[in-house]
Amino acid sequence: MAAAATMAAAARELVLRTGTSDMEEEEGPLAGGAGLQESLQLGELDITSDEFILDEVDVHIQANLEDELVKEALKTGVDLRHYSKQVELELQQIEQKSIRDYIQESENIASLHNQITACDAVLERMEQMLGAFQSDLSSISSEIRTLQEQSGAMNIRLRNRQAVRGKLGELVDGLVVPSALVTAILEAPVTEPRFLEQLQELDAKAAAVREQEARGTAACADVRGVLDRLRVKAVMKIREFILQKIYSFRKPMTNYQIPQTALLKYRFFYQFLLGNERATAKEIRDEYVETLSKIYLSYYRSYLGRLMKVQYEEVAEKDDLMGVEDTAKKGFFSKPSLRSRNTIFTLGTRGSVISPTELEAPILVPHTAQRGEQRYPFEALFRSQHYALLDNSCREYLFICEFFVVSGPAAHDLFHAVMGRTLSMTLKHLESYLADCYDAIAVFLCIHIVLRFRNIAAKRDVPALDRYWEQVLALLWPRFELILEMNVQSVRSTDPQRLGGLDTRPHYITRRYAEFSSALVSINQTIPNERTMQLLGQLQVEVENFVLRVAAEFSSRKEQLVFLINNYDMMLGVLMERAADDSKEVESFQQLLNARTQEFIEELLSPPFGGLVAFVKEAEALIERGQAERLRGEEARVTQLIRGFGSSWKSSVESLSQDVMRSFTNFRNGTSIIQGALTQLIQVYHRFHRVLSQPQLRALPARAELINIHHLMVELKKHKPNF
Repeated sequence: MAAAATMAAAARELVLRTGTSDMEEEEGPLAGGAGLQESLQLGELDITSDEFILDEVDVHIQANLEDELVKEALKTGVDLRHYSKQVELELQQIEQKSIRDYIQESENIASLHNQITACDAVLERMEQMLGAFQSDLSSISSEIRTLQEQSGAMNIRLRNRQAVRGKLGELVDGLVVPSALVTAILEAPVTEPRFLEQLQELDAKAAAVREQEARGTAACADVRGVLDRLRVKAVMKIREFILQKIYSFRKPMTNYQIPQTALLKYRFFYQFLLGNERATAKEIRDEYVETLSKIYLSYYRSYLGRLMKVQYEEVAEKDDLMGVEDTAKKGFFSKPSLRSRNTIFTLGTRGSVISPTELEAPILVPHTAQRGEQRYPFEALFRSQHYALLDNSCREYLFICEFFVVSGPAAHDLFHAVMGRTLSMTLKHLESYLADCYDAIAVFLCIHIVLRFRNIAAKRDVPALDRYWEQVLALLWPRFELILEMNVQSVRSTDPQRLGGLDTRPHYITRRYAEFSSALVSINQTIPNERTMQLLGQLQVEVENFVLRVAAEFSSRKEQLVFLINNYDMMLGVLMERAADDSKEVESFQQLLNARTQEFIEELLSPPFGGLVAFVKEAEALIERGQAERLRGEEARVTQLIRGFGSSWKSSVESLSQDVMRSFTNFRNGTSIIQGALTQLIQVYHRFHRVLSQPQLRALPARAELINIHHLMVELKKHKPNF
């Protein structure tokens, strides 16, 4: 089909070429059409062209021979010439039909041609118009860019001018002196709020002028004279006002804290002086330091002198030591000793001075106490004195930091310039008092008062007193250790033979130790100190040795044990009232008491039941060694023990109970010893039963006389004292 179509197209082209002249004659007006006058462009089908190449024809022929339709026609024997003529005839018919259709539509084609021509003209004009628009837009775009550049430049100039205006305005505002400022500085009293406001404004302008002068601003010369005159006037008024306030502190019976608090409202006055007139600021500060230093010194010297007049008249002396005998005599001219030397070793209610409520309680008023004839121990006076010192020092330090605008080392130096003389006077007084003080509990309470006041000062953020607290502790600690060592030495050097008549009741020296040790331990528990515990340990060792030395003065071991138990029990009881149950002192005396109690029980059971106990121990030893046959020779002894126990155990137990209750002052301790003795007796008798159950003694007739162990337990319970 492709080959036939190609051949038909070639034939149609030839017909069109040959029939062109006839068509021109028939068409008439259409002969002038531009498209019909042009020769047909046949391209590769134009065989008249010189470019037609026979080789290419051969290729086309070969390609057409490959066509399936051509192959089929050749196979069936179709005559190609006849077929070609038939195709050519059909093409001519189609061509004629197409020509007629073209002729029929010639008017429409011509109209279409005219419309296309008109449209082409319109499009040409539009093209010209759009070209003009494009050129206009190009010029407008360049103008817009120009305007943008001009606008950016104008914005930059505007910002620069605004910045210059702002800086210039600030400069002018900082240099111009308004009339309100002049009026307030010259006429208004310093206590009025407007004077303070305008003073702050004057300070700001003076600072601004100094800054601009440093930059070389010439306009400052115009206002420098006015500002200097205003500054001088303000300095004069402020100086006069502050000095009047400071001088008012000196009036008798004046509460200086009121004008001092009032000065804080005008603390900017001193800041103004510090920045504009340092000589005047130094004058005011020196005047304040001198005035307050004298006021504090006078106040505390007077308060301290009146406070010491309400101290207890009876105080501990150098002979009021733990190991000193109550019967010791003094010389004719010696002072009378305490009515009861034991009171200086007893804490009592004195420990309340370091409780939170009492520690920060109001200070003592000496003249009120004198009218009421009230007396106080030294630690109460010490607490009142140092609480007043702490409170005033904290207030003074905070005032100095806030009013004089200082901090750190500068604040410390200024504080000590104000309070230094007072603190030195207080230290000298304390040193003088401690030189003749022998009340260890008072000194130890003072140490803990200082430790607590130091913590309070730290919480109030007032470090200025740290050095003073260290100095006070440096006086108190050595004195406390010295008094404690004196007591240790007094106990060590006590001779039991010089103590007069002895009995088995608790000794007064051990009672002193118990009260004294429990007092220090209870105080030390709040803020532990290892040095204190070491000194108490030395004192405990000496007291234990003293108790043993006194016990050795008794002739019988039983009396020695009673004395030891009574003293250990008394010391343990006093310590447990104040010290913790797990303290070293409590544990030590508990062990000593248990050991001596067990030994006393054995000593107590020895006279009435010693033979029974000895036999049980010997028999158990023989049984353990496998020599039980030797028990056969002890039948007579066993019989005697059984009958002796049965006849005398009740009276022996009764006598034993009465003896114990007479020997021990602590009935609870006596009851515990009786219970321990009876328990041990039951255990021994139960072991005696087990020995008699051995084959060697099982046939002993006296076994029938043995008391039933349960019956014995019931009977012994009747002898248990109830308290």
